[in-house]
Amino acid sequence: MSEAARSVLAVQNASIYPRGGLDVLSRIEVARLRDASSGGMHDLLRRCALAVLTSGSASDDPRAAQEMYPHFDIQVLQQDRGVRIDLVNAPAMAFVDGQIIRGVAELLFAVVRDLAYTAIELGPEHAEELESSAGITNAVFGLLRNARILKPADPNLVVCWGGHSISRDEYIYTKQVGYELGLRGLDICTGCGPGAMKGPMKGATIAHAKQRRRVTRYIGITEPGIIAAESPNPIVNHLVIMPDIEKRLEAFVRLGHGILVFPGGVGTAEEILYLLGLLLREENEGIPFPLILTGPAIAAPYFEQIDRFIRLTLGDAAAERYEIIVGDPVAVARKMTAGIKRVREYRVAQKDSFFFNWSMQVPADYQQPFIPSHQAMAALDLHHGRPAPALAADLRRAFSGIVAGNVKEDGMRRIEEFGPFEIHGDGDMMQALDALLVAFVQQRRMKIAGEYRPCYRVLA
Repeated sequence: MSEAARSVLAVQNASIYPRGGLDVLSRIEVARLRDASSGGMHDLLRRCALAVLTSGSASDDPRAAQEMYPHFDIQVLQQDRGVRIDLVNAPAMAFVDGQIIRGVAELLFAVVRDLAYTAIELGPEHAEELESSAGITNAVFGLLRNARILKPADPNLVVCWGGHSISRDEYIYTKQVGYELGLRGLDICTGCGPGAMKGPMKGATIAHAKQRRRVTRYIGITEPGIIAAESPNPIVNHLVIMPDIEKRLEAFVRLGHGILVFPGGVGTAEEILYLLGLLLREENEGIPFPLILTGPAIAAPYFEQIDRFIRLTLGDAAAERYEIIVGDPVAVARKMTAGIKRVREYRVAQKDSFFFNWSMQVPADYQQPFIPSHQAMAALDLHHGRPAPALAADLRRAFSGIVAGNVKEDGMRRIEEFGPFEIHGDGDMMQALDALLVAFVQQRRMKIAGEYRPCYRVLA
């Protein structure tokens, strides 16, 4: 084994004391936190903590870190002074000269904080509250507030969506766009991982430094099923772990003031369909929400294919809710800045908050968790003639299922046991879907490394 390989596999024990949301707790709160971490969620805590401790990993295999560090463990212990987190056989890459890297420690505290909040505040005894649309939105609000993400300030948060597996030219472009956004005083929120999630943050850090902005937000929103495959990039300074993909998507929409979409794969397509489905609802028609699809010049064919698929499935009205700008970071930043200005004016007129988008109506069928079993995937209603928001919801679920089959442990196990998911629908729609997925595979947007084996079959 080489010296480099040995250094990667090296481990270390440590005890750390949380700050930021876990530093001032009563004894009862500490006891509840300890009980939650030692109960049924301990394995989940361990997996999420390991993802954070291996931040910067180039692998998108959710099992890789666990196989590399099989003896890693984490314990949340109660002391009179508060909480102590013990790490056993932790990856040495998270430490410098025996001390845990401060940014890694902060992300680790966020893992404990959010998983404990979910277990304590959204546990089985609260199931009835989560049956209503308003109850789920309040849960999203509570998680974001508990994470100290909600800041009463002028709108300036741009959500950036895009793939973890993108080309070098596309990655450089995301940095250029992030730089232009940062020069204009805009903060960045992404899915927290590598690729198009890291690039805008990296560009914005330089611009914020030039503008001498000392209070900056690089927010990463993830969920337990995806964090192991898309570990937080080192620039994230606010990490939030939502309980599932549906609450994660709602958090993006509630928190952000505008959304940029860079090239990506099935996860990015899922996000686009989710947002378009909401914007096409009659009650959301008048709400300003800037949505820009952008990439370098070489990405023009990618966006043309995405645009054709959206027009075929959801109609031309859906295409009117976004703008495609290719190869011009300055134009993107200016357009987004102008769009956020309109958002501010609307929120003032409607007396809506700047820090949480209460006006956007998110129906219950967009909020209920979709479990991508083979039966559920085959039952998706992907046919013409349905209202666009309803069709968008099922198309979103189709892409969500493929994401699960690609990079989520539960989904991968289902594929290994029962074979690929089957997706049925109208012939022209399935032909367009298959062509889109084939393009994603050919452009290596499904997987960072190794040969991709499809977890799906598209059938008319």
